[in-house]
Amino acid sequence: MKKIRNCKFIFGLIGRGINYSFSRKFFLEKFEKESIFHADYKIFDIPKIENVSRIFQNPCLKGCNVTIPYKTSIIPFLNKIVAEAESIHSVNVVKIDKNGHRIGYNTDFLGFESSFKKDLNRLSHKNNLKALILGTGGVSKTISFVLNKLRISYQYVSRTRKKGFIVYEDINEDLLKKYKIIINCTPLGTFPNINSCPSLPYQYISSEHYFYDLVYNPNKTLFLKKAEKKGALIKNGLEMLYLQAEESWKIWNSLIDE
Repeated sequence: MKKIRNCKFIFGLIGRGINYSFSRKFFLEKFEKESIFHADYKIFDIPKIENVSRIFQNPCLKGCNVTIPYKTSIIPFLNKIVAEAESIHSVNVVKIDKNGHRIGYNTDFLGFESSFKKDLNRLSHKNNLKALILGTGGVSKTISFVLNKLRISYQYVSRTRKKGFIVYEDINEDLLKKYKIIINCTPLGTFPNINSCPSLPYQYISSEHYFYDLVYNPNKTLFLKKAEKKGALIKNGLEMLYLQAEESWKIWNSLIDE
């Protein structure tokens, strides 16, 4: 990574209510470990997506991660999005090239797929897997993209009833006998609101279930605690975060080395 024009390269995270994020710590430690002294990583906590225009005006900004709730709404502010991000219709990485063009990528699907697949062979019923995706935001599209790739059928769960989705009130014992993978794509349970969790009939969870929570702070959400208490296999989103972050860096670093 080479320095040009005495500009300290700036990277960062765009989102709302994201002071809990581990991203800044992760990248600053990475910069120090790899002796990258001319880069910084900032948290851009903005109340509405329109505020991103001001962030993009900084000539030293070379790339951003994007998180809840802007992974879809940021797309109109970009000049281009790559094929995977377009297919998923969700962007979690923005690269700003040497011409100032803002290009959107999705590395979430790489992080989730790698992390998620590690546990699949531990499920005794892996030949007939079905998943419930809790939430219908941008990140849920990433999860469904991976599940399609892995040929795992799924059902979206929403707070409001609409075509193709079920609502939380529809989840009962019979449904949970069919859907053994439960993936939380909502922010419920994220610090500091650690006493909240998706509304599920947890009494019907068993050791045959696999609960994956994209939330990583706290390390074990109430969603995961309740599932673990019933014997389910559990995993949080921290490994996914690290994996997608490393993929983000590959995208940004390839630009700077041009």
